[in-house]
Amino acid sequence: MEKFFSYTSNAPRRDENAGITLLSGPPCCGKTSLLFQFAVNRTAESGRGVVFICSKGRMENNPPFLSQGVDPSMSLLQRIQIKYVEDGDEIRKYFAAFHLLDNFPAAVIVDDFADFFSERSCQQRYGTTRARDLAMVRVLALCHNAIGHANAKLGTLGSCNLLLSDVLQGDTPRSLFIYKRWINSIYAIRGDGTGSYILKNIGSSESESKKARKAKYSVALQYLVLEEISN
Repeated sequence: MEKFFSYTSNAPRRDENAGITLLSGPPCCGKTSLLFQFAVNRTAESGRGVVFICSKGRMENNPPFLSQGVDPSMSLLQRIQIKYVEDGDEIRKYFAAFHLLDNFPAAVIVDDFADFFSERSCQQRYGTTRARDLAMVRVLALCHNAIGHANAKLGTLGSCNLLLSDVLQGDTPRSLFIYKRWINSIYAIRGDGTGSYILKNIGSSESESKKARKAKYSVALQYLVLEEISN
């Protein structure tokens, strides 16, 4: 849970989920801020870079809020590579060439993953009634293979994580039936009715005690503020 918030430990550690994690929540709940803090933490603990894939327009219109104490000019942020893409095909091309990298990043983060797959463009490409689902499945399968390859190459030297975000539909992420085939861990965000949000792990291979933990946070003051972590 702490991986999404600023914490004081500088000790390097191997992430427990060296696979794919999904962060889901309603619009304007601070998902991008949580993703960016995750990137800061992974860069700090690993000493390696992180790739942050997103829409240029969305990033410029709604930049992430930093945790208090994180200086926007700090050298650590220079190791976070912002990669702008326009559609799912650009994500597919990136991961198709992932195995050719000389140095694997500590993490790859894709903000608003499902929004890169429009019904119209997917229909034009695949021409089936479930073209969008097919496009997402193919890219997720490619992502899964790419991250698995990176972790096999890294071995004991470190790990490479993939973190995606999407919007909640009711009580579950959109396209949950697609995600659950590839995702190691799923986190959901819900409002608590007082202006703060609750982050909870709703599905993973972790123990029941870890899944029961919740983090309460807010972004109301233009900072990502962790209020408490509880069981």
